[in-house]
Amino acid sequence: MGNSAIKSHIANAEKTGTFSLQNSGLKEVPEELQSLAKSLRNLDLSNNKLALLPDYLSHFSSLKLLKLEQNRLSTLPVGIGDISKLETISLQDNSLTSLPASFVNLKNLKSLNLSGNRFSSLPVQLFKLGKLDVLDISRNKISEIPDGIEELQVSEMCLMQNQVSKISKGIAKCPRLKVLRLEENCLTLEAIPVELLKESSVSLLSLEGNLFEMKVFSDVEGYQEYMERFTATKKKLY
Repeated sequence: MGNSAIKSHIANAEKTGTFSLQNSGLKEVPEELQSLAKSLRNLDLSNNKLALLPDYLSHFSSLKLLKLEQNRLSTLPVGIGDISKLETISLQDNSLTSLPASFVNLKNLKSLNLSGNRFSSLPVQLFKLGKLDVLDISRNKISEIPDGIEELQVSEMCLMQNQVSKISKGIAKCPRLKVLRLEENCLTLEAIPVELLKESSVSLLSLEGNLFEMKVFSDVEGYQEYMERFTATKKKLY
């Protein structure tokens, strides 16, 4: 990607508030991007070869959308939490194992995609994000849904294709959780808390591809209560 092409993208972004440079073989974020720190609202650098993000990214005070899918990121800038207006972050298909402590400061974050990374546990920083609504952390190496999960505010969480074998009873107390996707994990029937079926607000629970036949799921305690919520939600949709 030549300088003239980047300058053209910069000039366009100054008018639109959007900088998009996908599939360009970038190994580092263009320094020229710094000139957009105060005005840029959307940044998409997906499908490149980025292994590191510059620290100055934390100065992008107007940024609402950050897409960095399919790069080579193993860490995020320490100051990423300073981008306080961020509402949507997509980091799928990188090599992340953790999130910076400052992530808890992303108080306006609504949608987060961390699928296809290397997380072995649910990042606790997510429990502090009051506006987070949709979380996709599928295709990682997460082995359990831990205690403290009841602090999570999401309405939809996708954990499919992990290694989950244990679910905290606290999942039933997630105040807004409606959709929970746990396909292709390591769950036995006994590992599914009765509280999740009986007492939670979850109305769509996907469990195909675990260590039990789905036909026996209808025999577990709490199944009828879950199906009542499932059916009521389905009726609203149609």
